[in-house]
Amino acid sequence: DRSHPAQRPRTQTVSDQYEEVARLLTEGLAWARRWSGSWQVPTPGAISRARVKLGPGPLKLLFEQSAGPVATRSATGAAYGRWRPMAVDGTTFDVPDSEENDARFGRPATHRGERTAFPQVRVVALAECGTHAITHATLGPFTTAESVLARELFDALGPDDLLMADRGFAGLEQWRAASAGGADLLWRIKTTAVLPVRQELSDGSYLSDIVAAKDHRKRTDPTVVRVVEYTLDDPGRPQHDAPYRLITTILDHEAAPATELAALYNERWEIETTLDELKTHQRGPAQVLRSRSPDGVEQEVWGHLLIHHAIRQLMHTAAEGADTDTDRLSFTRTLRLARRQVTAQAAFSP
Repeated sequence: DRSHPAQRPRTQTVSDQYEEVARLLTEGLAWARRWSGSWQVPTPGAISRARVKLGPGPLKLLFEQSAGPVATRSATGAAYGRWRPMAVDGTTFDVPDSEENDARFGRPATHRGERTAFPQVRVVALAECGTHAITHATLGPFTTAESVLARELFDALGPDDLLMADRGFAGLEQWRAASAGGADLLWRIKTTAVLPVRQELSDGSYLSDIVAAKDHRKRTDPTVVRVVEYTLDDPGRPQHDAPYRLITTILDHEAAPATELAALYNERWEIETTLDELKTHQRGPAQVLRSRSPDGVEQEVWGHLLIHHAIRQLMHTAAEGADTDTDRLSFTRTLRLARRQVTAQAAFSP
């Protein structure tokens, strides 16, 4: 560990966590005759062995079967026209420094070429912008790029989806893969990309085409896109006058005017907030996952994703009942409420 002690993430000890969780989940069951005087909190070692036996598969399957979009068509702020705004992005989790985790996941290098203190697992997710619900996710080594892992998620997209992505996902193969199922796309692209003007449109956007990097001279296999260019008039933002360039599959400028798409793209940042909820508020700031084996790491990540989706679904249900936008509710407060209710429900006799 070559990092400065003050910069090292705080690790969680198994004994501090497993026994406490088991105790909180069951302490209210004393009213049940079968529990009274006949059950003891399992040791951390026993729980660890049970986790190994379970593996990551059941939690991954449970997430795949239970997660998904949660917003209804009538939900406030959940739709743009006929589309469901979605976003794709990725993040990483620090995992314990074991030989197995290092071999499976790898770790980033510092600016001096040294290795960082912990290996990292990469998570790439699709999120519903209106509710912050993570609908689909995939895991992989830190050494695998987000854009590569994202390809595993594109089959989940359909004709009702409008997927937004930042510049790191742009590319002809990615574009075609993401739109293959009928989804529409709204992606930011580098301002240096060559996008010849094929037809100017009345809303200020224009039709162009994109090609593979190796085809940028002859442009023999183009895909038609619509381009929206703008700058943000907000002096309070860093680089507020930097140009933005978006490309979209929505070629009809009357169905989605340029000004509306520029405003809508701001919703892409909702997935940044979603990943922060998952890593900082739910997991805990600067925390390292506890598993020293890769299967245990994946099991933990799927568990975190399941919990986040359940909380976000609860928040959407509450917001819809109050006829308000889910964004007006606090994730942190809802998380605290859910944690309190876990023990309260166990204490309630049916």
